[in-house]
Amino acid sequence: MKSVSRERSLITLSYMEDNEYSIQPIRWLLKPISVWPVADSSIKEKIFSDILLITCVFLIVGTMVPCALGIFLDETKDIETKVREFGPLSNWALASLKYCSLLTHISDIRRCIEHVETDWKTVTKTEDRELMLRNAKIGRFIALFAAMFMHSGVFSYSIFRGLTMEEPASKSNMSIHSLPFAFYNKIVDTTTSPAYELVFAMQFLSTFVVNSVAVATCSLTAVFVMHACGQLKILMSLLNNLTSEESEKGNFTKQKFAAIVEHHLRVLSFVSRLEKITNITCLVEIVGCTVHMCLLGYYCITEWNQGDKQNIVAYCIILVSVTFNIFIFCYIGEILSEQCGQVGETAYMTNWYVLPGNTALGLVLIILKSSIVVKITAGKMIELSLSTFGTVSIRKDIF
Repeated sequence: MKSVSRERSLITLSYMEDNEYSIQPIRWLLKPISVWPVADSSIKEKIFSDILLITCVFLIVGTMVPCALGIFLDETKDIETKVREFGPLSNWALASLKYCSLLTHISDIRRCIEHVETDWKTVTKTEDRELMLRNAKIGRFIALFAAMFMHSGVFSYSIFRGLTMEEPASKSNMSIHSLPFAFYNKIVDTTTSPAYELVFAMQFLSTFVVNSVAVATCSLTAVFVMHACGQLKILMSLLNNLTSEESEKGNFTKQKFAAIVEHHLRVLSFVSRLEKITNITCLVEIVGCTVHMCLLGYYCITEWNQGDKQNIVAYCIILVSVTFNIFIFCYIGEILSEQCGQVGETAYMTNWYVLPGNTALGLVLIILKSSIVVKITAGKMIELSLSTFGTVSIRKDIF
């Protein structure tokens, strides 16, 4: 009895470690912006999550509103300066929409996390577990690489802007450090200390929040899609073994085919919930990346004419970061569509002709269901695929 209980505890510990390995990146990225589900957590964690939410909203609004006032109400700035400052403002506005969308889908995120945990708990075969771990590793890599790459892009811009010296609007000859983003000086005079340092710190923290929203959306999609791909590969493995087991044993059980159908529907349900979470954020991301790529191209051209190499480097880094961001979304969507399509192909390539008539007809339903390509969409209007990425890049070049 002791050996049996010890074996069960080891199995439980193993699946918990595997589940933690899978979802750890999104926990790291969702908790700082208060999007991680805390419905089943302690009162202390719920209060801390509420404090984080209030802080994040304050930082976003505290940067976006003075920036908008500085652009639209400051008459001392010319049109070219306002156009240059409009890019960060649009980024903050779009990030606010993505943040609101994530907050409204916290319950769906919790269900997806529970779904992943159940999949790890119910896996029994060693080869299936290794397959899931390989896909989890890819999801972790995409999530962590996207976090480092996207944060470094925008933070480098903030640092470059903070190191830039500019002349104040007054007649004083003293140069001052510029803020990363526009600020309406009638609220606070940022030409003096410590007002400048406080506003700079607030904008820097706000940059972290806004970047975290974009990274969290990308990482959430990557981790969950790669988990779904792992489940689809397990499904294809079950289909490949369907007729081989029957030919060896001479006995076919309908329960095995029922398990295949149930597994297929479970994966499709998971993907449908994921698409529900991400379709609005992906739409905002597609529109935002298209606009920002155009604006960044314009900024690089104007700075090149003025010979400001420091700002050109910062803008180029952000441009690469934005391009990488939209590429990751489209690449993930392409992988998922390809894997879902392969299920029908695998079902057809089995020795279905040796199965009983009713069972073979059941495979037809799987093939028909797989022919309806599962897609991650942007607002249920734009399919996220490599062709979409090419379209966005072409539009940027045209503009």
